[in-house]
Amino acid sequence: MAFDGITIASLVAQLNETILDGRLSKIAQPEPDELLLTIKPSAQTLAKTDKPAPGQFRLCISASASLPLIYLTRENKPSPLTAPNFCMLLRKHLQNGRIVSIRQPGLERIILFEIEHLDEMGDLRHKKLIVEIMGKHSNIIFCEEDDTILDSIKRVSALVSSVREVLPGKRWFIVQTQEKKDPLSLEKEAFFSQVFSRPMDCYKALYTSCTGLSPAIAHEICFRSHTDACRSAAAADDGQKEALWESFSAMMQEVKKGRFSPCIVYENREPAEYAALTLTSYPDACRKDYADISALLEDYYSEKNRLTRIRQRSSDLRRIVSSALERNLKKYDLQKKQLQDTEKRDQYRIYGELLNTYGYGCAPGAKSLDALNYYTGKTVRIPLDPLLTPGENAKRYFEKYGKLKRTYEALTALTKEVGDEIRHLESVATSLDIAQKEEDLVQIREELIESGYIRRRGGGKKVKITSRPFHYISSDGFHMYVGKNNLQNEELTFRLASGNDWWFHAKDMPGSHVIVKTEGRPLPDATFEEAARLAAHYSRGKGQEKVEVDYVEKKQVKKVAGAKPGFVIYHTNYSMLIDTDISGIRLAE
Repeated sequence: MAFDGITIASLVAQLNETILDGRLSKIAQPEPDELLLTIKPSAQTLAKTDKPAPGQFRLCISASASLPLIYLTRENKPSPLTAPNFCMLLRKHLQNGRIVSIRQPGLERIILFEIEHLDEMGDLRHKKLIVEIMGKHSNIIFCEEDDTILDSIKRVSALVSSVREVLPGKRWFIVQTQEKKDPLSLEKEAFFSQVFSRPMDCYKALYTSCTGLSPAIAHEICFRSHTDACRSAAAADDGQKEALWESFSAMMQEVKKGRFSPCIVYENREPAEYAALTLTSYPDACRKDYADISALLEDYYSEKNRLTRIRQRSSDLRRIVSSALERNLKKYDLQKKQLQDTEKRDQYRIYGELLNTYGYGCAPGAKSLDALNYYTGKTVRIPLDPLLTPGENAKRYFEKYGKLKRTYEALTALTKEVGDEIRHLESVATSLDIAQKEEDLVQIREELIESGYIRRRGGGKKVKITSRPFHYISSDGFHMYVGKNNLQNEELTFRLASGNDWWFHAKDMPGSHVIVKTEGRPLPDATFEEAARLAAHYSRGKGQEKVEVDYVEKKQVKKVAGAKPGFVIYHTNYSMLIDTDISGIRLAE
């Protein structure tokens, strides 16, 4: 998911079609490292399109170290009451300026905007706004026509960088810190010597040799040439070299001619990768195509931000669950050790019984007695207190036995209770990983309130639950429901499901209940496998290659009295080993 040179090239092509010759009507700086430019398109641009054009475009430019971006957006953002100095400088020079060129040097992650404006004397002048999308080194730099820096959104002194200073009065230039070639102008011989001389994987040799290629694009080039991406480039034969060159050259021709086809690739319903060219190495079902790169970037990063925001907002709940889980695990370990100490209880009982049986032959003041254990047929040596009679020694052993027996019985009940609590907390932690929306967290919080981990606020009233289970449809048309948490698992299994429906759950690990509604029909094998994949995916085993899944008719699933929500028992079940990839399963609208 790199913002690579090809993505920049696609974006430059889109900007040249939409905002070239447009005028900067508004310049805002909503964040310390972000600009929002409002641009009114020119009459020529509006005349060239056959689609209804907006009255204005908004160009969002972010130089954030964690998430540098540039794309066209419809969204507006509130600006601070007092504009930052950099924003005021841009307004002074560029307000109502006309964008006369938008270009990208080679396949560098740089966009140069040349803007024409009138100075204080009414003379025509040109300035450059340079956007560098380079990870933590990203920047927005404002320059004179001769590349003299006027200012930048992030100033970089010699104390910060020994390679290039970004300060007013300094000269702007493209930093060349790596020996990479421009792929758009790379000839065949240079390609061979640059790529195939490197003792590394083919895909890595590609993106470390050429400017602007991301690992995803390098993998795609290898895939199109039918070359193993992980094969050593230095060990490639002549046929593989030729095939890789042909694939690389064809892709660069697509970039030169502006034939971009932006797409997002999804893995397990989450955006995993994007590119400005079709990633044919992924199945069509996992790929979503876009008409323009800005729409892709806006969707991709809004989805990523949504998932990140859910992770952040669930942090309080995760901390509560983690603390309770850690506390219960310590308690469980301590109780297990105490249980081990009670293992001698039956030995003490036998000592007492043997002393009552053979104690008459014990000499006064003896420190031990050898007696035949009639349970095993072996002779055992019983330690004695020489100050006590055999009967008193027997009584002492029976007292020890009684104390350890009571301790064992109490600890057995407590250990089971703590073990159940640990499994419940682990299932809540898994539910937090599954949660995708705010309402999912609300229901998990409600479960923690009912379990006594959180105090209810707002006068003790229950909150309205709007979260709903996942609803999938199998390839054979059967409806499959997946609980997002324990309360939903309980609802699905004991309210939604009927006796002949099928129930699925990952074996011996926290996870979702999956219900397949049969409607009186037998389930095909494909539906069994898809439901099992859902159960494996929505469990703690999600990252594993294979997960064992139990499945049984719902009528075999029973609720244990007093058990935590979602905890059940079942017998006579079937099992299967299945992968966790659900990308081919259709999610109902």
